[in-house]
Amino acid sequence: MANGKQKKGTSKKKSAVAAARGSVVAKKQVPWGTIIAVIGIVLLAAGVFTYYYVASGDQRAQREREEAAASFAPSEDNPDPSTDIEGVVTEEYEAGAHVLPHERVAYDQTPPFGGPHDGYWAACNGIVYPEPVRNENMVHSLEHGAVWIAYDPERIQGEDLEQLKLRVEGKPFTMMSPYPGLDSPISLQAWGRQLKVDSVTDERIDQFIAALRRNPNTYPEIGASCDALGPGMFDPDNPPPFNPDPPGPDAKPMDYKGSAGARQGDMGSVGGQSTPEAPPAEE
Repeated sequence: MANGKQKKGTSKKKSAVAAARGSVVAKKQVPWGTIIAVIGIVLLAAGVFTYYYVASGDQRAQREREEAAASFAPSEDNPDPSTDIEGVVTEEYEAGAHVLPHERVAYDQTPPFGGPHDGYWAACNGIVYPEPVRNENMVHSLEHGAVWIAYDPERIQGEDLEQLKLRVEGKPFTMMSPYPGLDSPISLQAWGRQLKVDSVTDERIDQFIAALRRNPNTYPEIGASCDALGPGMFDPDNPPPFNPDPPGPDAKPMDYKGSAGARQGDMGSVGGQSTPEAPPAEE
């Protein structure tokens, strides 16, 4: 009987020890739910970061291009750095000769970058026009210190087009439009200056912009506006279309002095004040 009692006591002790161990194990269970949730959050954050890092890669590359081209900004020692850019064509043009909205100019360059132009300038406050725009309005914007990027829509598409837009979107005194029949993939215009290139990665694009956008030494109407004029004048949402046909015999020559009744001499709002308009020019 003594042996039987010992067995029963021993069994009870073992049961108590096992229960205690089970209780300790239960208390030390791994919180898998919390761990999985944390891992999910980390992976989500990493995915979001990776997405935006990749998506912003083009913007970072563009900032690097602009930083590299910053040395081409005009200075007292070098008032026109575009002369240091290979391939830039320079012409001298008289400013201020305006034509009527229905009149055309027989420009001497394609795309034009100076000469008589419409009395209403094209909005050039970092706008990308999806369709070709009338030459005579775009040239007026160059007179105000803007840079115009024209491109051949047959050759510049997709990712190349997106990279080109980065030079313009949100950049004051810059505008861009397709130009059907262009003799090079890309052509850049400033007043009296032009550069044609074959690739959107050409470093001269950013050099040209740095050298000539609002360069007070190269454009005529210092302090002029690039803001949209609006319906009835120049509406950027419905701009006058580009005419691909050759100018007819009634087109105005490059030495034209201006049309009677054309808007003359108004450079827009400068520092909150509008410049006065001059009397209409005589034919």
